[in-house]
Amino acid sequence: MIDAMRVVRAAMPPTPQQRWPLLDQRVGAQVWVKHENHTAVGAFKLRGGLVYFDALCRREPAPRGVITATRGNHGQSVGYAAQRHGLQATIVVPHGNSVEKNAAMRALGVELVEHGDDFQAAREHAQGLAHEHGLHMVPSFHDDLVRGVATYWVEFFESFAPGYAPEVVFVPIGQGSGICACAAARAHVGASTRIIGVVSAHATAYQQSFREGRAIEAPVTTQLADGMACRVPDAQALAIIRREVDDVIAVTDAQVADAMRALFADTHNVAEGAGAAALAGALLQRERWQGRRIGVALTGGNVDSAVFAQVLAGR
Repeated sequence: MIDAMRVVRAAMPPTPQQRWPLLDQRVGAQVWVKHENHTAVGAFKLRGGLVYFDALCRREPAPRGVITATRGNHGQSVGYAAQRHGLQATIVVPHGNSVEKNAAMRALGVELVEHGDDFQAAREHAQGLAHEHGLHMVPSFHDDLVRGVATYWVEFFESFAPGYAPEVVFVPIGQGSGICACAAARAHVGASTRIIGVVSAHATAYQQSFREGRAIEAPVTTQLADGMACRVPDAQALAIIRREVDDVIAVTDAQVADAMRALFADTHNVAEGAGAAALAGALLQRERWQGRRIGVALTGGNVDSAVFAQVLAGR
């Protein structure tokens, strides 16, 4: 973890961590928000890419190029880190992906390829291109990605005096790196905070798999939380989640939209769908945690302007 902190700190400062009075009032608890929407790519994924590429370039000093699949934030992380190391990156996204996330990735110099109707189809295409062109395939879940992401949770937990960390944190689940990183950081600092995962009610693969004890594929129909649009859970991530996480709950697109509006009204921060999911989960369990100390991760703010306008208008 010390090496990961060194790599991340060389590229970015700690992100803000804040309590907001209006949000406390809305939830009925002491709510600490970790603002990962304030990184250079607007999302927590940046940290994972930095650490992954640092390790990759020590293992393989001259990779021919890299490729990955994404709905956006992982791709920006890969593009940012690849650029820092002088590597060409190819990013595969599904058709209909976020226009502004696509633009942000292109601005980082990546070659963007559109393929398939969902993330899984894009990932399978990226794997084929990696084999065909001899490119290094950057996975969506990997120990180095988790170590990088864990740095924000270390910042979070270490900001509290011993015994005063929040009693519970809510963490959105996409492919699993964020919540597994939370568990790793909790162990690193010796905190006793409970971890509750949050999935989209329209992409329940991880929730079903968590409950059944085996990987279960589930359809993806979310229109708002693209960062949680997982159809097939990662086996390694699932094993960690089942071992370390207290519960996995689901929130609807309507509840995510409510949380996006709440974050804007109470904190004037923009959250994308997945970025607001942790707060949506906290609001869903508001009665359970009345008057307690809780933490939520605002994991990203990369929402298309037109989509956010519709959310704010209540559509």
